[in-house]
Amino acid sequence: MGNGVQQHQATPLTQGEVLPQPSDSQAEGLKPQTRSVVNSLLSGALAGALAKTAVAPLDRTKIIFQVSSARFSAKEAYRLIYRTYLKDGFLSLWRGNSATMVRVIPYAAIQFCAHEQYKRLLGGYFGFQGKALPPVPRLLAGSMAGTTAAMLTYPLDMVRARMAVTPKEMYSNIIHVFVRISREEGLKTLYRGFTPTILGVVPYAGLSFFTYETLKKMHAERSGRPQPYSYERLVFGACAGLLGQSASYPLDVVRRRMQTAGVTGHTYGTILGTMRDIVAEEGVVRGLYKGLSMNWVKGPIAVGISFTTFDMTQILLKKLYQLRYNNR
Repeated sequence: MGNGVQQHQATPLTQGEVLPQPSDSQAEGLKPQTRSVVNSLLSGALAGALAKTAVAPLDRTKIIFQVSSARFSAKEAYRLIYRTYLKDGFLSLWRGNSATMVRVIPYAAIQFCAHEQYKRLLGGYFGFQGKALPPVPRLLAGSMAGTTAAMLTYPLDMVRARMAVTPKEMYSNIIHVFVRISREEGLKTLYRGFTPTILGVVPYAGLSFFTYETLKKMHAERSGRPQPYSYERLVFGACAGLLGQSASYPLDVVRRRMQTAGVTGHTYGTILGTMRDIVAEEGVVRGLYKGLSMNWVKGPIAVGISFTTFDMTQILLKKLYQLRYNNR
């Protein structure tokens, strides 16, 4: 057992690695596979919470422009933020963030955990267990993880969008949003915009995870270091967020329009119909890509923070377990 401990002390910790647990203490702790899942859930939850809170004011501003016909510009976005601050105070810039946390914590936890599990399953299926996946399975793992998380948490995303674009007098809290939507618009409204969400999350999550994992793999091959530094992770995550969000942005606009139709006076029935209406009223670039420049600011920041927080928390949890194991 002593040799096993020394070996793990000398071997660098890598993402997804599970340290062995002594057989005589199985009853005292979680099994390795279960511990890996729990660590991924905790790391993902923290990653999502920190990332979304950091960019919440920009995210709220982007949603407001996405669901309205007002022309977007950096100057108008600044004016909106400033007017909101003057009218309702500094904390109003984070209105809807409580709903965001209720959604993003389980969403991020499920997405990161599912990604780890899909990587393990696909690695075993394609014969790359414990190694970096080839490009296609790497893209597939990210897409499947994002789809899984979106399917399980979608009503919370609807609630968050409603709270972001309505005055605080309309909905007092998250439960109130659920109750009013169910009573006045029907339960199926909680899933309005679900299809464009899934269609958008496939390229978004797939490209985000694919880009981040690919950049880490290329870094390891060229630098000889198995783990990048924290600032390098931030850069890799920023690139992943920029590519993923740009690819899926029109569907994000469609999703927001469909989610908020009940409070904006519009009626959007289908994805193509919504796209057609947006293009007819506002044009392709000013409509379907409205607010994209803001996404190029907030997206890389949020995704960079998210991926970096997840990786660093995973490493920290594994080191804490190793320390606890060595001190027995």
